[in-house]
Amino acid sequence: MYPRNQSIKLFCLLILGTSTLCQAEAPNPILKSEFIAEEMPTPSCHASTIEQSGDTLIAAWFGGKAEGDPTVGIWLSRDEGKGWSKPVEVATGESPDGKRYPCWNPVLFQPKTGPLILFYKVGPSPSKWWGMKTTSKDAGATWAKSEKLPEGLLGPIKDKPVELTGGTILCPSSSEDQGWRLHMEWTRDLGQTWTKTPPLNDGKTFSAIQPSILKFQDGSLALVCRSRQGKILSAKSRDFGQSWTELTALEIPNPNSGIDATTLTDGRFVMIFNNTPKSRSPLNVGLSTDGVKWTDALTLESEQGEFSYPAVIQTKDKKVHVTYTWKRQKIKHVILDPEQLRQ
Repeated sequence: MYPRNQSIKLFCLLILGTSTLCQAEAPNPILKSEFIAEEMPTPSCHASTIEQSGDTLIAAWFGGKAEGDPTVGIWLSRDEGKGWSKPVEVATGESPDGKRYPCWNPVLFQPKTGPLILFYKVGPSPSKWWGMKTTSKDAGATWAKSEKLPEGLLGPIKDKPVELTGGTILCPSSSEDQGWRLHMEWTRDLGQTWTKTPPLNDGKTFSAIQPSILKFQDGSLALVCRSRQGKILSAKSRDFGQSWTELTALEIPNPNSGIDATTLTDGRFVMIFNNTPKSRSPLNVGLSTDGVKWTDALTLESEQGEFSYPAVIQTKDKKVHVTYTWKRQKIKHVILDPEQLRQ
């Protein structure tokens, strides 16, 4: 029996003659591409996050007049299988004295047990912000009153936590008040108590923020992150995130823009990043089997403009879902078939 592609070629030769060859089109990994909303409720939006809770998809982002403006709150939309709901504002930066600060970088996370968690930041700037948290018991339809994280804790800074054996939630975090420095925070009781590592870098040799965590089959972890050095950086941990190797630069460009990465059920790693040293276009899908060597498997956006701050998850049906900023005007949602992503 001929392989499928060869059989198609032979059929085309018989039908069209030897002077014409028709090739079977390569399967398209993109199953769906859409905006969360065609008309956004705010002039500017950025920094989306996506999660699955039960059978519901939930996406959130920050939106307002412009990044850093006090009008910026956390907006959210849900998809129960019939399309995305109208975005609603679920959190603002209003303080007890009535003063309003901008919100930043929401992160949705569904633990194996317990409510859906929404982490976000509030404050005048990334060097002076503080961590906030709220929870939902109905897949994001309603939310509890927001609460401030303990002093000195920020929660996951942009990308999603990972849940380790035993229920520990490991949050990839970073700070910008004394240079760009990474650290890890973890909770074993769904956010009631917390522990954190010291900074993982000095902020001088490498300026690094916004890490994503990869999980290996042997239980070890790796991080990949944004930097000011023009490259994506990486480090490894063999003690469940309590200590990490020194940061090293991968051979992948980074135009000082956020990335996200996750571990697929087949053991591969997928990363969404801007494959360029100087701008936020194009936006690409990278694949790796070791977390070090990556291939550019797919281009999501290539025109001029900003396509940035991606979030990526794999849902229960094994499809890969990506959200990202589209020109600071909308949030784009793309569904990928991981079986059609090739290295």
